[in-house]
Parts: sequence; structure tokens; C-alpha cells
Amino acid sequence: MSTTEISAAYYKGSKQFEIAKIMAPPPLAGEVQIRTAYVGICGTDLHAFHGRMDTRIGCNRIIGHEMSGIVENVGEGVRHLKPGQHVVVRPLAHCSECPACKSGLQHICHNLKFLGLDTDGAFQQLWTVPEYTVHQIPESLPLECAALIEPVSVACHGVSRSRLQAGENVVVIGGGPIGLLIAMVAKHAGGNIIISEVSEARLAIAKKLGFKVLNPSQQDIVASVMTETNAKGADVIFEVSGTQPGVDTMTKIAASRARIVMTAIHSEKRPIDLFQFFWREIELIGARVYTHEDYEKAIELVTNGAIDTGTIITDVGSLENIQQAFEALEGNPTAMKSLIKVADW
Repeated sequence: MSTTEISAAYYKGSKQFEIAKIMAPPPLAGEVQIRTAYVGICGTDLHAFHGRMDTRIGCNRIIGHEMSGIVENVGEGVRHLKPGQHVVVRPLAHCSECPACKSGLQHICHNLKFLGLDTDGAFQQLWTVPEYTVHQIPESLPLECAALIEPVSVACHGVSRSRLQAGENVVVIGGGPIGLLIAMVAKHAGGNIIISEVSEARLAIAKKLGFKVLNPSQQDIVASVMTETNAKGADVIFEVSGTQPGVDTMTKIAASRARIVMTAIHSEKRPIDLFQFFWREIELIGARVYTHEDYEKAIELVTNGAIDTGTIITDVGSLENIQQAFEALEGNPTAMKSLIKVADW
């Protein structure tokens, strides 16, 4: 195998991408080279675009990690994958040596590297990754839809961590892409779902998906949740907003022995009403990224149509127009998931 010239989009700092021609080397032992089909733009990518991650990723990085593609080549020793197979990547590289890894918790490895942030990612025509990060998907699953498997895996992990039981009352605080995916996964698990969101555009999408919605800027959310749950409160709460009002709300609407799952990334310390944890024996549960099992579950749900990918995917752009795609997402209240089509076949 020889090197191949490909196109790649580099984040250059100051909200700028540059399309460059580079040479993609063949995969090394234990690696898989994938011809990228679609890549989703996630909130972390937008943070990078805004320069908030420059100290971590620098200003010459190929980002992107929510992807789908087709195996192009495999390195020596790769036994379970072959060219032509449709795949997605679970973009986590663990060290295998830290206490978390030795406990079977590789997804929260102490030295975890996130592919597409700590290494070059998927906004390039050929992406080479370790074999253990690659999951095969059915060829019947459209590659456009498969690009949602990474964020659906986030939702699967959160719902798994919540120990949700069929018939329980669930409130999702935050109706963005991850919040809606959590709601869909939780509904599939049998939960009775309410979505709390202040954006009317996002509430309209949630309603279209068939969910009960509340707007805390216009309604008394505590009274509304208590009415919906016959004064019990929510059994499971997902905090996905990443805001102080969301944190304030999560303890006020909790039922006795409720489980609150912290899915949002809070970049600053938040005051929390700890008294309610004592008073109602509430649990606070962290949910970070996903496991191998979460990815397999996400593949199953997307393949079986349990996730409404058509509603979640709102835009598809080209690699050459990645700059415009990122700029278009800023201040766009109706956008949910924007994809970049990287494939050139």
C-alpha cells in the first residue's frame, strides 16, 4: 500500500478552516483506514471553532469525530475488518494501564485521548484509527444516518447510567440535539418523557417528535412537573442544559430517591441545593461519553428506526464548504444536527 493524496479541513484558529491537500499514509499494524462518508458537527467542535480549546488542540488540527464511512485498507494483524465494510468509529483511545482501564472502565481512562481533538479527526477523506475503535454497521443503514451513532451513544450511556425502568417519569432539561436523543432513547426504554427547553424553535421540534414539552421561561416548571406526575416528581432527570437554571431545576422537580444524570459539561463550578439530596435521598450520577456496549446499542436503535434521524439531521454541507457550515450554525435556532459530506465517490 502507498500514500494517497486526499483533502482535509484544518482548524487554523480564529474561527477559520483551511482545506489542504495532504498525503495519507497506509495504515500501520493494528490500524484501519476508513474512507469518510459523513461527519456530524457537534457542540465540542463548535467550542473548538470558537477558540475555546486552542490550548488543548492547537491551531493546526483536523477535528471531527461523529462519523460514518467505509473501510479502505487495514494494517497488519487486523482480523475482524476488511475493505468495503461500512463502519463507524468510537473515538476514544485508552492507555490500558491506569486504574480505570484495569477496572474495565476504559471509556473514562485517566489518560484518555479523544480522537478528533487530541489527535487528527474525521474531517478528511481518509481517516486512520486503531482497530479497537471501529464498529461495523449494516450496509442497509444509510451512511448519513449512521453519522448520528456517536451522539446516540452518548444518549444510550446516560440512559443506561440512570437505571431507567419502564413507566418511570423522566424530565430532560435541555432540548438540543443530545437532549432530544436522550428523550428518544429513554422513550424506547419505556419512560414517560417531558422536555424542558426555553427555545421555542427547539420546543417545536420536540413536539414534532411527539414529546410533552415545558418552557420554564413561560411556565412554572415545578408546578407543571408535579401536575404531570400526580405530585410525585420526576423519577429520572437528565441535566443537559449546562446552565445554572437547569441545575436549580433538577433538585426542585426530583421525586423521592430520584436519579439525576449529569450529561451536560459544566465548565464552571455550580451552586447545588445539597439539602434536597439529603431530604429526598436523591442520587447524582455522572455520565461521560460511552462504552463499547453503548455503541452497539446505538447502532441497533438507529438501524431499527427508534431514532428519528430525519428530524435530527437538519443540514448537509460539503467538506469544501465547511467554513460556511460552521458559520451557519451560529445563532441558528432551527438547526439540530449539521453533517459534512466528505465522501468523493
